[in-house]
Amino acid sequence: MKISTEGTVAHLQGDLTHSGVTNNIINLLAASLQTIVSGGNKNLRIDCERIRTADISGLQLLYVWMHSARIRGVETELINLSDNMQQSMQRMGFAHCFSGISTQPETPKFN
Repeated sequence: MKISTEGTVAHLQGDLTHSGVTNNIINLLAASLQTIVSGGNKNLRIDCERIRTADISGLQLLYVWMHSARIRGVETELINLSDNMQQSMQRMGFAHCFSGISTQPETPKFN
């Protein structure tokens, strides 16, 4: 699992699973949240387009990260969720835990 941030968008990539989530990713998630909070941003969009697979451990971590952001006053939104990931959330009973889920793919905004 990898994470990169661009402004107020966090891009997740890889396996959001027990074996794909290591201590290093937990530190990266905490650091990215701190960067967003210290920048004064109140919104965080979490791009899930490059998540290959997710299990209950990965979804728990994602939920805790989003909850931590809300505690710090940052609203979170999941974007670019695959049908497979949405079905996994439903099947594992996590669908009600994730508010602010956008099921529509994000499109670039041009000025």
